[in-house]
Amino acid sequence: MTTREEARRHAAELRSELRGEAASRGLADAGPSLPERLYAARERKGVDLYRAERDTKIRARYLAALERGEYRELPGSVYTKGFLRNYATYLGLDADEILRQWKHERGDAAIAPAPQIAVPRPLQAPRRNFTFSPVAIVAVLLLLLVGAFVTYLGIQLLRYAKPPTLEVTTPSTAVLEVSDDTTSYVLRGTSIPGATITIDTPGRTQPYRVSADAQGRWTAEVDLRRGRNQFDIGALDPETGKPAENPARVVITVPFVQIETPVLTVSSPVDGASFENGAIPVSGTATNAVTVTVKADYLGPAAGEPGAQPAASAKPAASAKPGASAKPAASPAPSPAGRTVGPVTVQVGEDGSFSSPLELSTGNWAVAITATSKDQRSTTQTRNVVIAFKGVNLVVAIKGSGARAWLKVWVDGKVSPVTGDVGKVFNSGKVLTFTGKDSIEVRTGASSATYFTLNGDSLGHLSDKSNPETWLFQPPADPKKTNRR
Repeated sequence: MTTREEARRHAAELRSELRGEAASRGLADAGPSLPERLYAARERKGVDLYRAERDTKIRARYLAALERGEYRELPGSVYTKGFLRNYATYLGLDADEILRQWKHERGDAAIAPAPQIAVPRPLQAPRRNFTFSPVAIVAVLLLLLVGAFVTYLGIQLLRYAKPPTLEVTTPSTAVLEVSDDTTSYVLRGTSIPGATITIDTPGRTQPYRVSADAQGRWTAEVDLRRGRNQFDIGALDPETGKPAENPARVVITVPFVQIETPVLTVSSPVDGASFENGAIPVSGTATNAVTVTVKADYLGPAAGEPGAQPAASAKPAASAKPGASAKPAASPAPSPAGRTVGPVTVQVGEDGSFSSPLELSTGNWAVAITATSKDQRSTTQTRNVVIAFKGVNLVVAIKGSGARAWLKVWVDGKVSPVTGDVGKVFNSGKVLTFTGKDSIEVRTGASSATYFTLNGDSLGHLSDKSNPETWLFQPPADPKKTNRR
């Protein structure tokens, strides 16, 4: 075997050995990259870059560069190794393994080329022009490196001795008045790259905090309230701990407007309406209001129910005075089982409309709808409705931390397509609604995690056991356990 062939064979064996070592250490191309591992570890730890910056004393922009794999943004390989070792230890990773993967992804493990045979060259006459010797080249490179290092140290010393700068570019003036409907404002400015900007305002327990980007630009959105809003802005160099010598102050004024009482129009439900299920659509329009609150008070059993008594129908209350809530007119006294559903609060749309479905059980109810303005002025209207369920309306909900339940449902004796013939597994938070004429039967694999609401009445879970059970719902009879599978 020739010398060249032996060198080629040696190089191939070395490449194979490096690939095997990388695969055994989990550094194969199929695994996650180093930036992905760092980012995933920080997400598992549940901290952001600024918290990691405070804990590791490494600037957030350097941590972000490590998680993006942009090593050129770091001071140098020596600092990069130190940053990686400290950051990996902080995240609970193997620091030595992280450094090996970094070197591997940078190509430090490249295989040396095969040795080549040097062929003697004929002697040539010495040249008269000047040539660099290897010693001279090494000396020049060392001088350049020393000069660069001294320059870097000088820049760092100057930076540590000089406090960060701070300038507010938006707004352009220190005192500003905005329109009366303005609720927030975006402050902008400049400082040193990576500086921490704090914005204090009276009445807020914690200041706003943002960081300047690589160009020193920062942006912060602040909340405004009516009247005078004062913002004191400062800058802090996270590496030196020095604050800006000249903090800034911005004053933004939001004018007060005349307070008006909301105007409420209820389109649904109409007074005295009767519903055959408990889903009551509550909708309408509200002017000069931001929220609408819906609450229902139980007045007594509906006609035909046990305990029902004839009584005059209640009428809506008279218009309320500004700032006061209207009360329902006189109505039959609530039954001993009287109760309240709600309140449920919804936001008023930009066009003034609102909608809020309300789930009620069988009986007579007084539904109170209240519109409230930004200044806490309110207007209330009341609607009396009757709920008389027909058939069977069953709501099944899976509840519990990490709970799961297998369900199979029969509606009027037939398997529901929602669960199918073999049943289906549902996770916690799933809510299913079934409607039948005569009966609904439910088999659950986790009875303690399965909650039921029958014709508007919450039954909760029917058993504290976690084993499978089957329940039959056939009102007016009480739910009962069966052997159906």
